[in-house]
Amino acid sequence: MMGRQESPQEKMFSYHVNLSDRLRKDHPLRKVVKFINFDFIYDEVKDSYGQNGNVSVPPPVILKMMFLLFFYKVRSERELMETIPERLDWLWFLGYSMDDEIPNHSVLSKARARWGVDTFRTFFERIVLQCIEAGLVEGSKLFIDASLIDADASNNSVINRHKLKRYLNKRYLRLEKSLEDEDVKRTPVNSKHISTTDPDASVSRYSSGKPKLRYKTHRCVDQKSEIITATKITPGAVDDGKMFSEMVEKHKDIVKTDIDVAVGDSKYGTTENYLYCHDRKIKGHMASLEKTQEGTGRRKGIFPKEAFRYDPASDTYTCPAGHKLRKHHYHKERNHYEYRADKGVCAQCPLRDTCTRAKDGRSLKRHLRQDELDYLRMEASKTKAKRDIRKRQDLSERSFAWSTRYGYKRARWRRLWRMEIQDFLIAAIQNISILIRQKPLKKVDAKPQNRLIKASVGRINPLCCRIFYFLHNCKYSERFFAFWYAERLV
Repeated sequence: MMGRQESPQEKMFSYHVNLSDRLRKDHPLRKVVKFINFDFIYDEVKDSYGQNGNVSVPPPVILKMMFLLFFYKVRSERELMETIPERLDWLWFLGYSMDDEIPNHSVLSKARARWGVDTFRTFFERIVLQCIEAGLVEGSKLFIDASLIDADASNNSVINRHKLKRYLNKRYLRLEKSLEDEDVKRTPVNSKHISTTDPDASVSRYSSGKPKLRYKTHRCVDQKSEIITATKITPGAVDDGKMFSEMVEKHKDIVKTDIDVAVGDSKYGTTENYLYCHDRKIKGHMASLEKTQEGTGRRKGIFPKEAFRYDPASDTYTCPAGHKLRKHHYHKERNHYEYRADKGVCAQCPLRDTCTRAKDGRSLKRHLRQDELDYLRMEASKTKAKRDIRKRQDLSERSFAWSTRYGYKRARWRRLWRMEIQDFLIAAIQNISILIRQKPLKKVDAKPQNRLIKASVGRINPLCCRIFYFLHNCKYSERFFAFWYAERLV
């Protein structure tokens, strides 16, 4: 017999309502509550609250709300507060009942301004340490990469800073004064142009796309479980290679282990980064930036540097035409000498068109530690290094692709310090997602016969291993024969 639903009628009273019973046993928020302790925030932010006045929303509740904002990729904080009463799992996670009043969305923005960036950095680092204790971080090999984030500002807000004087109103004057007080890394282009909506974002171009206002997140990922061990937000125009040493030091400070290998793409393969790794006994598995730029731009169709033979005895280079390039002058900032041919030699050379396009002739640069650099670049081109570079492409790109489910590709807020908060929260949530999915370690079988088999596996070939496990439950006489036969095969 088919049943029919009667017109719904709200009950005046509901008894024995338990939110925990309404959640399935494998709900991800149950695992988050099991693994993560949000109460640490009390000690972190106690100095930012006074002793008198209205009682605030408990700090752990505010942090949990920010967790939900990114974990479920809610579009806005207003929508978050409107959705909380409709979600029983969110109410349970926040410690609310169905009759509790949900605070206004402004408590989140006020808390971010009151707590500051350090509180969220502490939250991220605590999660990393918890992942280390769980055995999810190996630490000796790190993969470094960077990705662009679209700022919450339009290109129409970009103006020329040198022409600010024609905008004689208070808004631009306040902006100009605030920029003079702040220390933000800027490229020559971005020192001239600036956004009035988000002054910390910088104009940058990705591949062949249009220039846009962007930020850039720099990230260190451990190879074992793809835990993010360090992260940093900068304006989008900041060069990746210049952040290499800072990211390595951040990784070392958090993980507390010695780094054996640092892996990056060609943007990190600069002279400074190679020497930095060499001085700290780190293997720099990074494609050489100098090699990747050969044959491109103005260098297209001309002789590479390898076509010139260096003579240590006379400290000169010999070009393909047989002319000598002698030491010309020293660049103190970059620690290299410049070598040039005698005046007028390149102008009369028949190979000039395939050697240089400069008016003054061909010049070569040689670093003070060029022999070490040549060795380091050779090591970075070996098979093992190339294998790590290919692995970095998969591992790092997968880490950033996973972050898209938490909304990292678009800035929620404006200004650099707010973007740092967003970056720490997304990285922490991504690590938490890995942490709550971890499987318990398998128990070691303590039976003597199993230990004997496992100890023997390392000394025999795979065929013998199959014999061992096939005869595992046989009599002792038959097992003894299997071991004897395996040793004969070896």
